[in-house]
Amino acid sequence: MNNMIQDMIDWIEEHLFEGFSLMKLSKAMGYSSYYCSFKFHQITGISIKRYMTLRKTYLSSISLSETDERIIEIAIKHGYSSQEAFSRAFKEIFGVSPNAFRLCPEPLQTYVKLTMNEARGYFMDISKKLRIEDLQKHVDNHFDHEVLNILNGQHMYEEFSSQHLMGKSDYAPFNEAMCVHDTVKTIFSDSFKQVRATGHEVSLAEYEAITVAPLEKTLFSKEYQCIVLWFGEDMFCQMNLITVLAYLEQTSFKGTIYYHAVREQTYDVHETEITLGSYYDLYKAVLVDHHMPDVELMPVMYQGIKLYLELLKTDNEITKYIQTHQHLSHHEIVRNLLHLFPQYGLGDSQYLAFIKATQIKD
Repeated sequence: MNNMIQDMIDWIEEHLFEGFSLMKLSKAMGYSSYYCSFKFHQITGISIKRYMTLRKTYLSSISLSETDERIIEIAIKHGYSSQEAFSRAFKEIFGVSPNAFRLCPEPLQTYVKLTMNEARGYFMDISKKLRIEDLQKHVDNHFDHEVLNILNGQHMYEEFSSQHLMGKSDYAPFNEAMCVHDTVKTIFSDSFKQVRATGHEVSLAEYEAITVAPLEKTLFSKEYQCIVLWFGEDMFCQMNLITVLAYLEQTSFKGTIYYHAVREQTYDVHETEITLGSYYDLYKAVLVDHHMPDVELMPVMYQGIKLYLELLKTDNEITKYIQTHQHLSHHEIVRNLLHLFPQYGLGDSQYLAFIKATQIKD
C-alpha cells in the first residue's frame, strides 16, 4: 500500500502546478477517484488538496525570498489562478501576505515532499556545521563572550556538544514540552514548577533536576549581553520558544536576543533578531488561555500556534489517525505518527499518551 501512495505522491509532485484532476490521477494509478482520495488521506493523514496547497505555497515562498519575479508571476507559476487566490492561501498558511514575507523573509515551517520511505539516517551537512560555527563566532566576538545559548532540549544540546559547536559561550538546554499539560502565568514560579511536574507525572524534585537545574547555573544566576535561542521550526519547539521569550520579558531582560531557527533534520539555520514587547501576552493568550492572538507573528511561530490549538481539540488530525488505525500495534502507530506528522515535533511519550487517551474515550 505504501508503494501505491508513493506513486500517487510522485504523480502529484510531477503535476503540482498544473490544473489538478483527481480523475487523471486515478486513471494513472488504475483505481477509482474515490479510492485514491480515501487511501491517500487514510495513509498520510492529510487530504490530497491540502497536501498540494501546502507544497505549492511553500515552494512559492522560496521564489519570493530568492528571486525578483513579480508576485503575480510567482502565483501563476505555482498553479494559482490569480494573485488574490495566491495571497489568501499564503496568508492562511504562514500568517503573512506574500508581499510582507518578501520584504522580511522570516523563518517558516517547511513542507517537503512527502515520502513513505521511513528511513532516517540524517547527518549534519558540513556546510551547515560551518554556518553554525560562523554564527557563533560572530556573536561571541561582538558581545565579548557574555553570551548564553539556550537550546531546545537535551538532544540538541548533546548534538551540538558532540559536533564541537559549543564555542566559548555558556550553553543550557531547555528541557520542557510546553505543548502538553497545563501551565500558569508566572513562568518558573513555585506554582509553575508544581503544575508542570504534575503534568509530566514526576516529582517536583525530579522536575527541578531536569528542567530548572541547567538554567539555574546560567539564565537564573548570570547577566548576559546577548541570548541566542536555538529552536526548531516544529510546533513543539515553537511553544518552548514562546515560553522562553515570555520569561525574558517577565524578568525585563535588556540585552540582545537572536532566534536561530534550526532545521533539525539538516541543521540549516536562519538568524532573526528578536525585539521583546508582546511575548508575555502571547504566552498567556496561547498557552494559558488557549486562543489565537491578534498580533503579528513570525510565520514559523504562527504555524506552530495553529498546530498547537489544533492539537488541543478532541477531534484533531492526530486522534483521527489513531482512531482509524487501531488495528495496528502501538509501536506501529507511533512510528507512523513520527514519520507523517513531523510538523508537530512530538515524541514517543506524547504519542503514546494520545493513544491511551483515545482508547479510553472510545
